[in-house]
Amino acid sequence: MRKTVSIIAGVAMMACMAAHAFPSKTSPSSLRYKWHDSQGNLHFSDSLTTDAIKNGYDIVNDRGIVVRHIDRTLNAEEKVEAKKQADALAAQQRSAQEQVRSDSQMLSAYPNEDAYRAVLRQELDNIDQQINTTQINLRSQEKALTDLLGRAGDLERAKQPVPKYLTDSIAKQRGVVANQRTTLERQQDNRDATAKRMELQLRHYRDLKAAQGK
Repeated sequence: MRKTVSIIAGVAMMACMAAHAFPSKTSPSSLRYKWHDSQGNLHFSDSLTTDAIKNGYDIVNDRGIVVRHIDRTLNAEEKVEAKKQADALAAQQRSAQEQVRSDSQMLSAYPNEDAYRAVLRQELDNIDQQINTTQINLRSQEKALTDLLGRAGDLERAKQPVPKYLTDSIAKQRGVVANQRTTLERQQDNRDATAKRMELQLRHYRDLKAAQGK
């Protein structure tokens, strides 16, 4: 009988040692919740409270180790702001990915700087042609206006009334000249902006080629 009791006790002791040597997975019943209230005071509980959900909490095991963190609940304004920030970050990531694809295509299409510079130069040449055409048209329209003003001046010097159709023609021609000048100014501004953009593009191309060489 004593021998049987000793055997049982030995088996129990070995089982206990095995349990400590190979602990089982944490069961849900052994988890607790840890959080700080609005005043910064630390709390522990076996179940979730409204304050814990409101302020955010940690799930801890029976040894006090955090196994998971849950952020606090956002209010309506914070949710809108969080979505706005997430959308902005996603847009930045898409833009960065698109830039990588664009750079790769550019390097593939233009293997050297001369080829890339020629394409940029062609765009600038097209703008120069537009400017030249507008300048020719402007000079023509200015001459037409000068002729109309001359005719009106001749009539005034002859002390004759200036006909309404001539006055209307002068007003209309002035509008045409003003529009041509506005168009020319816009084209010249566009050329300046394009030249600056091309300078940056060329610098970017050189940086990419240098990085590619490394």
